Amino acid sequence: MTATPVRPRAAAGSDFAALNRRVNEAGLLERQPAYYALRLTVVGLMVVGGWAAFFLVGSSWWTLLVAVFLAVTFSQLGLVAHDIAHRQVFRTKRPSEIVGRMAANLGVGMSYGWWMDKHTRHHNNPNHDDLDPDVSPEVLIWVTESAIGRKGLAAFVTRHQAGLFFPLLTLLSTDLKVSSIKALRAGVVKRPVLEAALLLVHAVAYLSSVFIVLSPLQAIAFLIVHQGVFGVYLGMTFAPNHKGMPHPDGTEDYLRKQVLTSRNVRGGWLTDVALGGLNYQIEHHLFPAMPTPNLRKAQKIVREYCAEIGVPYEETTLIESYRQALRYLHEVGAPLREPRPTARA
Repeated sequence: MTATPVRPRAAAGSDFAALNRRVNEAGLLERQPAYYALRLTVVGLMVVGGWAAFFLVGSSWWTLLVAVFLAVTFSQLGLVAHDIAHRQVFRTKRPSEIVGRMAANLGVGMSYGWWMDKHTRHHNNPNHDDLDPDVSPEVLIWVTESAIGRKGLAAFVTRHQAGLFFPLLTLLSTDLKVSSIKALRAGVVKRPVLEAALLLVHAVAYLSSVFIVLSPLQAIAFLIVHQGVFGVYLGMTFAPNHKGMPHPDGTEDYLRKQVLTSRNVRGGWLTDVALGGLNYQIEHHLFPAMPTPNLRKAQKIVREYCAEIGVPYEETTLIESYRQALRYLHEVGAPLREPRPTARA
């Protein structure tokens, strides 16, 4: 486990305040209603168009192409729900929850309340071994100590987790649904009845449409392609952000805790659209409520400020970000790949 380097400071706790003033003076925390009106409209049209194409194509193997399009659409819908949860879209809580549940529960089939709770804990303590749910030991292991002692199938997965990373992402959609149901049963969600009802409506409408319109074999193929591609795409939007970055030891101030554990991804407008603005992960973690179109503008301010105060600012290409994450996964699983000592007769 890598400890986060901390540079001695003369005025502890003042670094983020100074950065926050610069960002505020630039007006980058102001709402962008026109942008989100356009984005919500485009994603809404993708949802309507995707399902319209599904019913128009009907019982045909060409619906697998529609499945891929709907997978991209579901991912974009999930990214919209992410922005809504961070209050980037609406100023108040009530409209955020209403539209957020429509996008997540009704549109994607994932509990908005569960995901928001989980994601908030991640933002509060990114890459913290004990407090960040995104690095807790589950199927994949992000801390070497958690890999030791694993046996059977779990040990096999950990030994080869770098190679299995992208194949396992095909199961991400299923994991989101299972985790949502568990959260509803555990009482983690504030409005469990409402969220459960929306999830049920999604499941009934989705499965009924697929199995009524398509033949049984086509329906199964559609589910596999749609949910698999959706999981891979959604997972790939989050994978470059923190994986392989330092794990904090709890002594860092807010600015260092967010910057040192995050990684930005270079790219143009296409990268911005494909990753939903998450390619500006450093700026997003420093200012979670900052509207997506302002993140690119804030990058210059944040990068220059980090250089001024001597805080490393990590930025790389999309391919290199995946390479670093996979390399880190490979290193974490190293103890289980070491040959076991053989007993001597």
